[in-house]
Amino acid sequence: MARIAFILLCHKDPDVVVAQARELSAAGDYVAIHFDGRAPASQFAAIERGIAGEPNIVVTKPRVKCGWGEWSLVEATLNTLRKAVDAFPRASHFYMISGDCRAIKSARHAHAMLDSRDVDYIESVDFFDSDWIKTGMKEERLIYRHLVNERRHKRTFYALLEMQRRLGLSRSIPPDIEVMIGSQWWCLRRPTVEKVLAFIDRRRDVVRFFRTTWIPDETFFQTLVRHLVPRAEIESRTLTFLMFTDYGMPATFHDDHHDLLLAQDYLFARKISPEAHGLLERLGALWSSDRTDFPIAGDGRRLFEFLTQRGRVGRRFAQRFWERESSLGRERELIVIVCKKWHVAKRLAATAREALSIPVVEYLFDEEETALPDLGGIDRTLAKRHRHRRAVLRMLYNRFEADRLVICLDPARHDLVADFAADRSLTRVLLVECDTDDAYLRGHAERIGLIGDSTPDSTIRQILPTLTQDVVAEFEQIRAIDLEHLYRIDEGMDEATLVATLTRVFTCDEETAALIARTPHLFDD
Repeated sequence: MARIAFILLCHKDPDVVVAQARELSAAGDYVAIHFDGRAPASQFAAIERGIAGEPNIVVTKPRVKCGWGEWSLVEATLNTLRKAVDAFPRASHFYMISGDCRAIKSARHAHAMLDSRDVDYIESVDFFDSDWIKTGMKEERLIYRHLVNERRHKRTFYALLEMQRRLGLSRSIPPDIEVMIGSQWWCLRRPTVEKVLAFIDRRRDVVRFFRTTWIPDETFFQTLVRHLVPRAEIESRTLTFLMFTDYGMPATFHDDHHDLLLAQDYLFARKISPEAHGLLERLGALWSSDRTDFPIAGDGRRLFEFLTQRGRVGRRFAQRFWERESSLGRERELIVIVCKKWHVAKRLAATAREALSIPVVEYLFDEEETALPDLGGIDRTLAKRHRHRRAVLRMLYNRFEADRLVICLDPARHDLVADFAADRSLTRVLLVECDTDDAYLRGHAERIGLIGDSTPDSTIRQILPTLTQDVVAEFEQIRAIDLEHLYRIDEGMDEATLVATLTRVFTCDEETAALIARTPHLFDD
């Protein structure tokens, strides 16, 4: 039967560490503890006193001062592995955990699972070809030497990295090593651990290489195991359930996550909140129980993503207070000026503001820097404004203490035009059609990042007809919407027709409409 030696890396709460080690060893398993060298000696002494007389628990000495992203974490793990191999000759598996990990299955279930397949459980995927690294440095982790801790000495860390880049001080990966990457929380069989320890004694060059890589705990064991063990004997997964937030931080589990955790196809979970006293107590008792009936749903990550995303838009438990009323208001009026040339729409809107004393907000859904009153944070990014578009407009009506509002939109925002037109409020849409010569289209292509200063003229000439068709298509999509109040003007329109159109758009008298129609340099570029 499988017997596990847990490699427990921890750095705080000695009483909790002792309790955790006793819980894990209660079912006949073993625990080798490494307590961070940065922690006070008095806390380490408390652990030694707490495990005195426990034959299945040992501590590692000397202690290593560990730092995130450093080789020190691998060094502490290796020292603890050697201690466990020597102290527990009957251990068949070595399982890496932290002080924040807790069992979500019984020891009986875990032993049966490990006995059922003669494999190593370690997430191990190709460093370069996989998408395991989502953001930040990738190749730079390996080809440059990282000599200081990134979190404690950030400026020095990146200054040294930039210096190596400038001086061309990159290095080669050992030629017979194919670097792999994966979670640091693994479970390895005894023969595999013995092969790893023998390998590092024999290949000091590989150890020297990984000593100065960044975050080697995600690559060192993952690489060595794949070189020392047949692939058929490796299950490329971790047995520890963990999830990450959108900010790249581990999600923390609390008392109300008990049932969710037990339903996952893992043996342990990380991270359990130290404040989740009820959950810690229940999971501590679970390991030494005889329970084997664990219905596996495996839905933890899907549920977490679902609820997180609903929470972001105010639909997890209830709508946010500003979304409870989704309409702008039946008594309100919205005038939307749609124009591809933003400066033309802004001139027209500015004159309307003066002539009608009506609040005007320019391209608030197109231009991040649009001047807006403080709306409590909902106004800070284009993504938020777009997501809560009706709420933004409703709050603007309230801030301006008005029932009429003028906004400007790019014709590419035809989805917003359709949404506002479908509201119970009265929406009038004015299409301002301008001539778009090659100079304008070229400037437009530069603004949207389609071309740059070095783009050849031949390439630009090829894309200009397509850009022209894009502008035409955007206006056609707006015309295709079933709009009750749709109006248009263009720069070739005579003044009488222009005044008559503006009279209907702004519901004003002809004299005021004529003042707006005579906006100085309205269509000039």
